[in-house]
Amino acid sequence: MQKFKLTRRTLLAAISTLSMLAALPSAAFAASGDIRIVMKDLLTSNPEDVAHIERIEEGLRSQGHDIDITIVDLPSEGYAEKLNLMLLSGDIPDLIYFQGGDEQIAQQGVLQDLNPLIEKTTYLKDALWPHNEARLANYPYLLYVYPPRTKAAVMRADLLAATGKPAPTDLESWDALLRAIPGTEIGDTTVKYGIIAPNNTSELDAVFDPAFGVEATWMKNDAGEWINSRVSDAEREKLAWYSKLFADGILDPEFVTSNWEVKEDKFYTGQVGVVMGTAGPVIGIYETKMAQVNPGAELTLLEPAAGLQAVDVSKESRGFAIPVTTEQTEAVMAFLDFVASPDGQFLDRLGFEGTHYTREGDTLTATEKFGAWYPRFIISDPSEYTPPINALSPLAQSALDQGVTHFRPDNAFVWPAELAAAVDGAETYYRTSVFRFVSGELSTETDWDAFVQGWMDAGGKAMTEYAREALK
Repeated sequence: MQKFKLTRRTLLAAISTLSMLAALPSAAFAASGDIRIVMKDLLTSNPEDVAHIERIEEGLRSQGHDIDITIVDLPSEGYAEKLNLMLLSGDIPDLIYFQGGDEQIAQQGVLQDLNPLIEKTTYLKDALWPHNEARLANYPYLLYVYPPRTKAAVMRADLLAATGKPAPTDLESWDALLRAIPGTEIGDTTVKYGIIAPNNTSELDAVFDPAFGVEATWMKNDAGEWINSRVSDAEREKLAWYSKLFADGILDPEFVTSNWEVKEDKFYTGQVGVVMGTAGPVIGIYETKMAQVNPGAELTLLEPAAGLQAVDVSKESRGFAIPVTTEQTEAVMAFLDFVASPDGQFLDRLGFEGTHYTREGDTLTATEKFGAWYPRFIISDPSEYTPPINALSPLAQSALDQGVTHFRPDNAFVWPAELAAAVDGAETYYRTSVFRFVSGELSTETDWDAFVQGWMDAGGKAMTEYAREALK
C-alpha cells in the first residue's frame, strides 16, 4: 500500500487554518459550509443514503446551521486501499471514515486531535461509550461511537436441552457441555462437533481468556516484570485445554481452514453446536437465519466461563477522522453533534417512517423492513438516548448487554512505526504456533520454552522491551 503524504505548503496552510479555528470562541454557534464525507457503504447509488443525508441537512437547518453535505463515492470492495489512493491523489474529504490505514497518516500529523473538538459539543461528548473515551485518550484521531465489539456464545435451545446439561456457568460446566454435544441428536441431525472458531482461536479466546487467567495483553510474571500474555503460564494452560478439545473431537478440526461463512453454515446445518458472534446485530442475524433454515429453532445465549476478554482501548480499529486540511471543521462537528442529538439519533437509528416503521399517534411500530435499516453514523450510549423501537431482538440485546456487563479495558497500546515489523513477526509466529499446539504437533509440556524463545526472536523481545518502558 502506498503511503499518504502531504506537501509542506499544504501542511502549513492547514496548520494556519487550525490556528484560526482555535482562536474562535467556544460558545455554541451556527455553522455553515459544504462538507464532503467519504464512508464505506455510504453511496449516492443508494436512494436511502441520499435521502438520509438530505433529512440530516434539514435537521441541521432547524438548529440554525446552513450545511450542505456531499457523499463521496468509494466502492465497498477494497475500500481501505481505494481510500488510501484517493487521499494520495490529493482528494481529501472533510470527514473521512477509516477501516484501517489511519495510523500511517496520523503519524504524519495529518489528522486532527478530536478531544478538544468533542469537548465543545452539546450532545456528542455525552454520547460516548466508556471504551470510546478510553480510546480517544490514547489515540485522539478516530471516533467510532458504537457499542464495544465483544463476542457472545450461542447454541440452539433444543440442543442444550437434548444434552441434558445445564447452561454453563464456569469452565468445568463449559467443558462438560461441549463434551456432551457431539453425538447428540436434534431432529434428524446428529451434531458432530461441540464448537468451532473461524481461521484461528480468536473467537475462543474472546470468551475463554479470563477463565484461564489471561486478563490483559500485558501481565506480570513472578518476578514482577511485564510479559506478553501470549507467553504466560495462563496462555499455556489455555492452549493445553484447546488441544484436549481438538484431540477428543470436540473442537472442529477444520477450524483453521474455515472462514466465517463455513462456520455459520456448519452451525445452521447442525454440524457444530456452539459458535461465537459479535454481540448485537450479528447474533440477531444468527437467530434469524437459524429459524429460516430450521423452522421453530431458537437460540440461547451462553454466559462466558469467567467474564469476557478485555477490550482493546488503545485506539479505534475503524471510525471517523477530520483532516487538518479541511476548512470545514466547525461544520463537520455540527454534523456529528446533530447525529448524536436525540433528533439525529431518531433519524439514524429508526430509518424512514412508512418504510421501516409506522406511526399511530405517539405509538411507533416496526415494519418487516425495520431490520434492514442500520445506523450510518452513531449509536449513542444508552444512558443518553434509547430509541422508541429497538432494532435488536431480545436475544441480540442480551448479547450486547452481556458485553457491557463484562467490559474491562485492556492495557494494550499503539505501537510506534519502527516496531511494525516486530509486531507482525511475533503475531505470525504466534498464530502458526498456536495451531501446532492445538493440533497436537507441538506439546505445551515439552515445546513451550522453545515457543517462548521463538516468539521473542520473531519480534517479541523488542515488543517486551518497549512495553516495559511504556507501562512504567
